[in-house]
Order: sequence, then structure tokens, then C-alpha cells
Amino acid sequence: FEKVYNSAEQKAEAGGKGKIFRTAAHTAIEHSKYVQEGRRVPFMMGLKFRLFDKLVYSKLREAMGGRIEYAVSGSAPLGERLGHFFHSIGVDILEGYGLTETTAPATVNLPGKSRIGTVGPVLPGVGVRIADDGEIEVRGVDVFQEYWRNPEATAAAFDGEWFKTGDIGAFDKDGFLRITGRKKEIIVTAGGKNVAPAALEDPIRANPIVGQVVVVGDQKPFISALVTLDPEMLPTWLANNGLPGDMSLEDAATNDAVRAEVQKAIDQANAFVSRAESIRKFVILPTEWTEASGHLTPKMSIKRNVIMADFSDQIEELYSVPVSTSNLSLS
Repeated sequence: FEKVYNSAEQKAEAGGKGKIFRTAAHTAIEHSKYVQEGRRVPFMMGLKFRLFDKLVYSKLREAMGGRIEYAVSGSAPLGERLGHFFHSIGVDILEGYGLTETTAPATVNLPGKSRIGTVGPVLPGVGVRIADDGEIEVRGVDVFQEYWRNPEATAAAFDGEWFKTGDIGAFDKDGFLRITGRKKEIIVTAGGKNVAPAALEDPIRANPIVGQVVVVGDQKPFISALVTLDPEMLPTWLANNGLPGDMSLEDAATNDAVRAEVQKAIDQANAFVSRAESIRKFVILPTEWTEASGHLTPKMSIKRNVIMADFSDQIEELYSVPVSTSNLSLS
């Protein structure tokens, strides 16, 4: 879904219609929020929405086949902006949640019963509860019996009949589950601040030139980030910004315009968190994280521990030069 959105944005940019597309996208997102919250859509917003439906949204629907009404998303978080954007162009993305140990979905948004930003209500035959520390626990017909020939891991994974997922989340007042992070991935800074990496990583990863991002800072004075570039989207972005489209990842990693774009993405993510949680420094790595390189799983999730080990020198370098931990953007 990110690829569809980013490709459309860059295509519009190349055609000199980037500003129109961004305005249309903003209108789509805001319109969807009004609709989901049951509020009356302002007259001018409704007028712009109908105009952009003819100029922009209809073309995207056609590019996606012209008949698609629903799509299902799982495995990785779907950004709320994407959910609202696609909802406004006529495609409801039904996000769900589950693990291998729960035989895939435990919760999922349904046609007629969905809420963007959540992974939906609990499915029939399944029980979900939130432990005192915020961990999501699941029981029911879909939960596995045991890990093969590993009784110790099995015992550690259960609290009675409840499977401990390792994910952190909460229910809203209507019973929709929202995932906020992974328990084992919580970063505790030197100042004692708990930071959920996903809250920063997901919005940064939404930028078209960002391939992957890993937030670091456990027992460090501030939060930093390792960033890789998207080799598919980068050439188009470079050409749209008057730069050589064949620029190598090594050169792009140190290019001022590229660094400024990544800084913009980080600033946008920082706007959603507290000062203590914000990213103060980052490094763009001149490489790509893939399944073949050993840094991504087959479902394209990051192997955080492997990345932390393989790029430990770059992480230490981020903290080798003291910086002011004010709320200023630092690259």
C-alpha cells in the first residue's frame, strides 16, 4: 500500500502535478477522518473531495483494476494516513492481527465493522485480554498447543491458558484493538524513558525514499536511528528533484538533499512523540537490508538484533560526539 501511494505521488511529481496530488491526498485523509468519526463534512472540504474524486481518486481506482472495494492487511502495521487515504478513494483496507501461534488472525476489521488505526474486534471463538503491563494475551480455538519438543519455551509462553503474544496494545471503548509496540523491543533510555520504536519507525518508513529504519537508544542519553534508502523509489525521487537518477546508494547516503528529505521524515515522526522520545541523530547506511542479507525475515520484518549487531560500530559512532538533547532536529 505504501508502494502504491508513493509511486502515484512520484508519478504526479514527475508530471508537474505533485502539489495537486499532495493536496488531494490531504483532503482524502481529512475527509475520511470526518466520516469515521461521524462528524459533518465541511462544505468546502466536500466540494474539494468531489473535485479530486474526478481528477485524482478515480484514476487511482482505475489503476488498481477499477473494481476493488476491500483489501486485507497484516504482518506489519498499516499507517493511519494510508488507511484513511485508501478509504476515501473507495478501498477499505481491513487490518487484522495475529501470530503463527494463533493460527493467523485473532482480531480483524470486517466490512461494516472496521476502524482505521486498529486491528479490529476479536474474532468468534477467540479471547483476548490485556495484562497489567499492557501485553496482549490470547486464548481460544486458534491458539497452538506447544512448541515442538521445547517444553521450556512453551511454559514461558503461557499464563495458564492465555498465550503471551509479546505485543503491547489496548482496546478502545468499542472493543477495537490497537497495537502500540513489541514488549521486547521497548527501549529504555539512560534517563529512564520508555520508547516504543514502532511509533517512530512506521511514519518514517512511509517516506518514499526510506527503505527501512531502526530506532536505537537503549541505555543511551537520547534516541537515534539507522536508515536505509529504497533503491526502487530513490531514482524517481532523485530525478524529480533535479539530481542524477543513477546516483549510487553510497553517494545518496551523504547527499545533502537526500539527508534533508530523511530529516523531514524524522521531524514529522518526532511531532507525534514527546521530547524525550524524539530522534536526535541519524545515519543513512549505504546498503540495503534484505532477506538475502540476513536483515529481514521472509515476511519482510526487520531482524532487530541482527541489525544491532552488524551495525554496532555505526550505532556507537552516533553517540561518540556529545550533542545537546534539546528538541531541535539534529542530523
